[in-house]
Amino acid sequence: MTDVISDYQRWKQQGEDLRVQAKQAMESRFRDLLAEAVRIAEEYRADFGTPLKPASPVTAFRYKTAAKSKAKKAGKPKAGAKEEKPAPRVEQPPAKPSPKVAGLQKRLATAKKKLEDAKAAGTPTRVLEDKIYELEDELRLAGQA
Repeated sequence: MTDVISDYQRWKQQGEDLRVQAKQAMESRFRDLLAEAVRIAEEYRADFGTPLKPASPVTAFRYKTAAKSKAKKAGKPKAGAKEEKPAPRVEQPPAKPSPKVAGLQKRLATAKKKLEDAKAAGTPTRVLEDKIYELEDELRLAGQA
């Protein structure tokens, strides 16, 4: 009876060790794949000028473009040197303006155009100047939030 119990405990310990090893291997593989995806997305953006969109089941894939990426391209390191470095972190790209900020910017541009048209036509511009001031103030407040 004790033999069965000790066998079971050894089996359970081996299973736990294997579970920890599998977890580490999966995490490492995931990081490697993400690092490769970042590299491919950066290359795509550099070559074609637009961001590469992930597949529809992927809800988010964000990373920050490296500020030094342009300098690094001039002197590419060898492939062996890349493998020695730890995998780069996947970071968020510079945040796009929120829909509220984008709407405010669009309204501001429209108001500025109307102001220019009114100045060209010689009509009073006080109301339009006030509207532009209000929109710029809203944008400043939205940027702080």
